[in-house]
Amino acid sequence: MIKGETLIFIGIGAIIVGILLTFLGTALLSSGKNQNSENGNGTVSTGGVILIGPIPIIFGNDKGMISLAVVGAIILIVISYFLFYKGGP
Repeated sequence: MIKGETLIFIGIGAIIVGILLTFLGTALLSSGKNQNSENGNGTVSTGGVILIGPIPIIFGNDKGMISLAVVGAIILIVISYFLFYKGGP
């Protein structure tokens, strides 16, 4: 089983990486280096996963993003299984 300190460290690291990626994305969009903003006909695809316990709720507006979200949900479920159920007594 993974120690509590390790889980806290992983959580804090994930939060820091998320904040850095948010700042990097904002900086790239505001600098005008985005290829879609130059010609004006870019499309936006969205998709996501909400995990409520072991049940995933998957949403999106593009088939490719939904399939990517399904793969991500499966990976998250497998990781959570190995972290919480595999190391039992």
